[in-house]
Amino acid sequence: MVTAYILVKASTGDVDRLTSAIDALDDGIDSVSVVAGDVDYIVKVNVDGPGDVREIATSIHEMSGIENTQTYIAME
Repeated sequence: MVTAYILVKASTGDVDRLTSAIDALDDGIDSVSVVAGDVDYIVKVNVDGPGDVREIATSIHEMSGIENTQTYIAME
């Protein structure tokens, strides 16, 4: 099992609309948290392998209203 965190920056005004859309993308998404700071969301992912993380991160990045994503895979 691989745990990863995807930090997501959304366009101004799109944060509320995107929360449920991100959560519904994949069963591997464990949680979507709206946060204050340089990013708008921290998405926690629990999947079988790194390729699954990449697929979810790519799907989020390609959504309308998403400006940037950064993905971090947990080491433990």
